Amino acid sequence: MLHAWLNVERNPTQTMRDFLRSFLEKGIVEAILVPAPSAGGASITPTLFLNPEELSRAEPFAPLMPVSEATMVSMLTRTGNPIKLGAVMRNCQIRALVELVKFKQAQLDNLIIIGIDCPGTYELKDYSAMVQNGVDPTASLLENLARGEVSPAPGYSFREACTMCIYPIPDPAIVAVTVGLMGFDGERLPILVKEELAEKLGLADGSPSNRREEVINGLLKARKEEREKQIGRFTKEGTGLEGLLRWFSKCIRCYNCMGICPICYCRECVFRTPVFEHESARYFDWAQKKGVLQMPPEHLLFHLTRINHMVTSCVGCGLCSSACPSEIDVALVFQSVGEEVQALFGYVPGRSLEEPAPVQTFQEREFLELGETLR
Repeated sequence: MLHAWLNVERNPTQTMRDFLRSFLEKGIVEAILVPAPSAGGASITPTLFLNPEELSRAEPFAPLMPVSEATMVSMLTRTGNPIKLGAVMRNCQIRALVELVKFKQAQLDNLIIIGIDCPGTYELKDYSAMVQNGVDPTASLLENLARGEVSPAPGYSFREACTMCIYPIPDPAIVAVTVGLMGFDGERLPILVKEELAEKLGLADGSPSNRREEVINGLLKARKEEREKQIGRFTKEGTGLEGLLRWFSKCIRCYNCMGICPICYCRECVFRTPVFEHESARYFDWAQKKGVLQMPPEHLLFHLTRINHMVTSCVGCGLCSSACPSEIDVALVFQSVGEEVQALFGYVPGRSLEEPAPVQTFQEREFLELGETLR
C-alpha cells in the first residue's frame, strides 16, 4: 500500500468528490456507490452514480447511516456484478459485506471498496434536526477533525453504537483505498492506496500521517472505556430470562430490527411464514395456562432466535436500535452477547475473507469445557 495525500483547495468534501470523479473519468470504475442527500437534504441515502458530473452532490463524509451499504452492495452484486463498481463504505459496512460474501450473499468481483475512517454517525432524527436548525453536520464534524478532535457538534451526540465501536478504521487488506479522515489537518487529507491503483490515479508516494495514528489511539481508548461501560450496563440489567423480558418489554414485533440488519439475509424467514400464524384457539389455550398472555406473543423468542442465528457475525453497526420504534437498545444486547460468543470461537466478524464464520464450520472439540465428550 502507498501513502499519499489529497490537497484540500476548497473544502474536504469537494476534494473527495473530485477524487471519486477521477475513478469514473479514468475508467477505473463504471459506477460508484456514494452517500448523497435525499430530497430536502434532511437525510442521506446510498446513491449509485454513473455520470461523473452528478458527483457534485455526493456527501461521502456525511455522518449519517440510515441503512448499511453492505446491503446495497449485496443487492448490486449477489447474482453477479456485470460492471466495474466502486463503493464508498464505513468499516462496519465493510465488515458486514465480508460476512455476506462468506454466505454467498454478495460478490467482490469487479468491486473496488473505498473505505473511510468513521468518526461516528448521528441518529437520523438528530441529523435532520441539525439540518433544519441550520447546522451543517458534515462541516461541523470536519472542523473538529481538523483540530484533531473526534467529537459531535455541540448539543448533539453520536449514536451509541458508534461511541462503543472499536473498529472504526478500514482494513488495508480488504479495501483498495483508505481515506484517513482521522489524519485530516485542514489542508491535506491522507489516503492509503494500493500501488497499482495509485499509478492509475496519478498519486505520488508520500509520508504516513503521524497525526492520524495519534487521533486513532485516543479515540480507541475512549471507545473501549465506553464499550466496557455499556456492556456492563446490559450485564447488570438484561442478564437472565427476567432481565431479557424486561429489556424487550416494549417490543411490538414489527421486525424493523431484522429488516434493517445487514446480516439477516434469509430469503425465507421463519417469522414470516405460517409457522407463527397460529389458530385463534391456541392463543386462548396459552392464556389459560397462566391466566394471562401478552399480545403479540413470542416477542422474546423472536429476538433469541435472531441472536442464535447471527450473533457470531454481528458487526455492531447499531442499525437495529436506530430502527426500533420503541427505542429498545437491541444493538447493545447483540454486542454484549456477541462479544462473549465470538470470543468463544476466537472469531472477529469481518476480519478476514479467508476465515469462515463459526456457523459454517464444525469442530469436534468445540465446547468440551461445557462437559461434552468425544466418542
